Amino acid sequence: MPTLPRHLILVRHCQAAGQEPEAVLTDEGLAQAEELSRFLSDREIDFLAASGFRRARQSLAPYAAKAALPIHIDRRFNERTLSAEPLEDWQAVVRDSFDDLDLRAPGGESAREVLHRAWAGLDEVLGGGHALPLVVTHGNLMALVLHSLDPAFGYEGWKSLTNPDVYLLRQERPGAWSFERLWPA
Repeated sequence: MPTLPRHLILVRHCQAAGQEPEAVLTDEGLAQAEELSRFLSDREIDFLAASGFRRARQSLAPYAAKAALPIHIDRRFNERTLSAEPLEDWQAVVRDSFDDLDLRAPGGESAREVLHRAWAGLDEVLGGGHALPLVVTHGNLMALVLHSLDPAFGYEGWKSLTNPDVYLLRQERPGAWSFERLWPA
């Protein structure tokens, strides 16, 4: 049984130029990454992980350089593959997947599959003996994780996420999770 309480900072990446895995941060996103670095600087973060998408790594790079910490790439934190092909009403799939975790667009992942891989990665990070780990991920994955902790955080919660966005997750006792939004302040 892991030592409790456990804490983890979950971050949504900064503003990006697109949705593809190699999309880079915009000029505004690069400025946000610097601001994020300053925001995180007074926290005792001792482990960094990011999805394999370039925008996640770029969002964390300024902080990683200042803190002299490596960024561990974990593809389990990659954004959800919503569909193999562009969807006309993709937001309906996102909305409906908060109520139907098995909903899957053609060639896409269900919310349940995303949660399975996300929690496998988060549990591994949380079990790693770190005082305060930080993971940079993406909006749909982040919203699904938060929804899994509090069902009231659903589609509207997803829509309210910003780039970047920062949440502190806490586990005080087995099965008892809470979270609080740290950014935007």
